[in-house]
Amino acid sequence: MCFWSRFWSRFISGHPASLPTPSPERSPSVSAVEAILKYEFNDPALLEQALTHPSLLNAPSYERLEFLGDKVLNLVAGNLLFRAHPEFDQGQLTKLVWVNVSTEKLARVAVHRGLYHFLKKRNVQNMNEKVGKFARAVEEEADDVPHGGSVTAPKVLADIVESVAGAIFKDVDSNVKQYEGIFRGLLEPIIGPEELEQQPQPIALLNELYQKQGKVFHIKPEKKGSTYEARAYVDGKVVASCSSEDKKSAKLRAARICLSQFAQREPVNRGFDGTLEIAEAKKKLHDLCVKKKWSKPKYDPFDLQNGAGGPLARQGICMYSCSSYG
Repeated sequence: MCFWSRFWSRFISGHPASLPTPSPERSPSVSAVEAILKYEFNDPALLEQALTHPSLLNAPSYERLEFLGDKVLNLVAGNLLFRAHPEFDQGQLTKLVWVNVSTEKLARVAVHRGLYHFLKKRNVQNMNEKVGKFARAVEEEADDVPHGGSVTAPKVLADIVESVAGAIFKDVDSNVKQYEGIFRGLLEPIIGPEELEQQPQPIALLNELYQKQGKVFHIKPEKKGSTYEARAYVDGKVVASCSSEDKKSAKLRAARICLSQFAQREPVNRGFDGTLEIAEAKKKLHDLCVKKKWSKPKYDPFDLQNGAGGPLARQGICMYSCSSYG
C-alpha cells in the first residue's frame, strides 16, 4: 500500500496518518561495504548486523544472517551453474557448486574485497593473527585455489560473506533474480570446469592413479593435542604425512606431498600413464599465467601432421594457447 493510500485509510478511520519512516543513518563501515558491493541497502541495519561478530556483546550478531546466506548462496550458485552447463550431470554440478561456495572460496572473496576490516568485534587477537596469516598467503598464491592453499582458511571470513549474502537477500525481499545480479559480481571469478581440470582435487587424483595400478590409497587423520596429523597410506604402508590445526588442511597437505613423490615412487615401466605429469604441467602453466597476468590457457587436441583430431590427439597430445600483454 502506498503512502497516500495509508493516509486516506487512516483519515477515514479517524486515526492520524503516520509519516514515512526516515532512512536510518549509515555508519562509515556500512557505506564502505555498500561501495564494495555496488549496492545501497534499503535497510542499512541489515548490513550493520551482518558486520557484527558474536564476540561483540549486547548487539545482534551476524549468526542468523550467516545461516540464511549459506542456504541462498547454494541456491544461487546452483542456479547459475545449472544454466551455464546444460551438458553436466548432477555429480559434475555438485562439484562446481561446492568449490564456488566452500569456506576456501568465500574466505578468499572476503580477503580480496577487504571485508574483514569492517567487522565489528572485540578481544579476538588470535582471530586477527589467523586472518592476517591467511591473507598474506592468498597474496602469494594464484587467484583460484579450489581445494585449499598453503594456509587454512579462517571460517570467520566465510561467515562474513555468508552473512552479507543473507542481508542482501532480505533487503531485496527474497527476490532471487535481483539478488543474483547483485551478488554474482562479488563471487567472481566463478570457478569453472577448466579451473578444476587444471587443479584436480589431490586426494581424488591419487585414488584414481593408484586404483589403475591395483593399489589401495587412503588418508587417515588423527587428532594429536591441538593439531591433526594426516598419514597417506598405499596398500597399508605410510608414504607421506603432514600436520595442521585443521583436519581438512592436514589431509590436503599430505595428499600434495604424496603427489609430488608419486613419479619418483612409481617408475614409468610399472604402468604409470602420465596423468600426474599432465596435471602437474597444467597447474604450473596456470600459475605462470596468473603470475604474468596472462589470460587462462586453453587446451585443444591437435595432431602436428594431420591437423586437429588426428592420431596424436588421440594419444593425448594437445596445443595450448593464451594471450599475453606487454
